[in-house]
Amino acid sequence: MQKIAAGLVGGLMLAGVGVWVAQAQTVKSEAAAHPRIAAAIREMEGAIQYMEAAPHDFGGHKAAAIRDTRAAVVQLKLALAYRAAKDR
Repeated sequence: MQKIAAGLVGGLMLAGVGVWVAQAQTVKSEAAAHPRIAAAIREMEGAIQYMEAAPHDFGGHKAAAIRDTRAAVVQLKLALAYRAAKDR
C-alpha cells in the first residue's frame, strides 16, 4: 500500500514538473515574441541588483524603488504568462 501511495505521489510530482516546464517554454516563446518586454525585465532585474548592492540609499528612495521595480517585473512576467496562455 505504501509503495502505491509513494508511486502516486511521485507521479503527481512529475506531472506537475512537466506542466511547469511546458508553461516555462511557452512563456519563453512569448518573451521571444515580445523582445522589448523581455529586455525591460532583464534591465529592471539588473537595476534591482545594482540598487541592492549600492552603499547609499538614493536620498531615501532606495527601498521604494526596489519594491516598485520588483512589482513591475512581476507584472511584466504575468503579462507574458497571460499571452502564453491565450496563444495556446
